[in-house]
Amino acid sequence: MYNLRSNLWRLFTNVYPKYLRFVKHMDIGDNVRIAPQAHIDKTYPQGIHIGNETIILKGSFVLSHDSCRSLHVDTYIGDHCVIGINCIILPGVHIGSHVVIGAGSIVSKDIPSHSVAVGNPAKVIKEGIKVVNGKIQNM
Repeated sequence: MYNLRSNLWRLFTNVYPKYLRFVKHMDIGDNVRIAPQAHIDKTYPQGIHIGNETIILKGSFVLSHDSCRSLHVDTYIGDHCVIGINCIILPGVHIGSHVVIGAGSIVSKDIPSHSVAVGNPAKVIKEGIKVVNGKIQNM
């Protein structure tokens, strides 16, 4: 049973980004994995930019619009990033490459490359990291 579930998860997380890229016209890089329960903003899909080999986990929100302020802006996530479970990436945020966002974090400001950010609002707690296959390595 575990093997079947694992294989289905792998299949869906590989197909879903392709669907978003070709049907919703989002700018999504190669080898991106997006959990089935992640919420990628479809109100302004052209505003979502996700780099190569990024992982977005269950329950996360990546937003590119704000209805209250009638705002439609671009949200960028760099290459080799990991967006933890139940994170919220607010509209207009730029997240650099090789970044890990901790579970439950709310990203309201830009996050520089090669760092780990956690909290509400998300703050950088560690710099000088590299993400390889979803795992943190020191530079």
